[in-house]
Amino acid sequence: MKFIVNQQSLAKALGVVSKGLASQASSAILSGVLIRAAEGTIELQTTNQTIHIKYRLAAMVEEEGAVVVSGKMLSNIVKELPDAAVEMTTDGNQLSLSCERSRFKLNTLAVDDFPEFPTYALERSVELPAEVLSVMEQRVSRAVSRDTSRPILTGILLTLSEGALRLVATDTFRMAVCDTQVEGAGLDGEFEMIVPSGAFHDVLTFAQGEGTILVGVTQNQVVFETGDVTYVSRRIEGTFPNYRAILPDSSNTQISCRVDALNSALRRMSAIASSHPSVTLDVDADGQLITISAKSPDAGEAVESLPATISGQNVTIILNYRYVFDCLTALKDVEDVAIELRSSREPALFKALGKVSYLYLLMPLRD
Repeated sequence: MKFIVNQQSLAKALGVVSKGLASQASSAILSGVLIRAAEGTIELQTTNQTIHIKYRLAAMVEEEGAVVVSGKMLSNIVKELPDAAVEMTTDGNQLSLSCERSRFKLNTLAVDDFPEFPTYALERSVELPAEVLSVMEQRVSRAVSRDTSRPILTGILLTLSEGALRLVATDTFRMAVCDTQVEGAGLDGEFEMIVPSGAFHDVLTFAQGEGTILVGVTQNQVVFETGDVTYVSRRIEGTFPNYRAILPDSSNTQISCRVDALNSALRRMSAIASSHPSVTLDVDADGQLITISAKSPDAGEAVESLPATISGQNVTIILNYRYVFDCLTALKDVEDVAIELRSSREPALFKALGKVSYLYLLMPLRD
């Protein structure tokens, strides 16, 4: 095998497929990257047996062939090379790499031991704009559960019906819902699947908010295709919780306040509430004020009032300020947030409307 490729292109490709390297490989082959050269293209593959990533890029191929080499080592070398042509040649059990005045010889692994890239026939698929998906994923991903004993909650529910795209995530303490309208998605009827959150984030990072992403499903796989990247992950099986049943259909108190002002006030409260992550919100509809307070037996207490537009009843509610932070961070590009409350014992609902609408339901804490 012998080929010449641009250093910047190779470094980018290795950065993508490195996501598929096994962090604690039971077999050395799973820490390797397969490089296959043929007809003006090289293809890089990695797998940790849960995900499989393939990246194709143009190269000047002088001799076709394939090789497996340590992915981490190759990536570390290539990203430090100058922006120039990189030549790779196999020589027995070694891969020779040269770039300007740099020369390396790397030990290789057996190509036959590298797992085959999955073959698949998509049962259903949809093509969606990467820029919109990226915004939506960033907003809901903070509510994804980290509890692997409940795999359903570690995924993001994606639904598409009559051009309405929705992402939903929950860890049972809070829930985030994002909606938008999409056109030309290449799908008739309805589409629903639970996407592994880590895979979703990886693919959107690769896409960098450009172009489109094809999302498809097989019986036990979820497949993403974007640009030169193909990403295959195991599908999360099961039924997502009936989130619609817990969305309140009315409220007794409606609040509108600035995102940046509320965020700043909560950050000041966090100095007191760091060991006990709860803050109290006293909503005064008569005075058009929200008074935020935090207490700690070790640190002391803090109180701050914010002006807000309030209608309805006065109410007091206790919330986990870290979860409120997550909501406000997701809305960093939004000026105002609406908050709807029914009582101190029922969930708080944060809302922001726009091209991408956002709901964030947060369970209150007890006294």
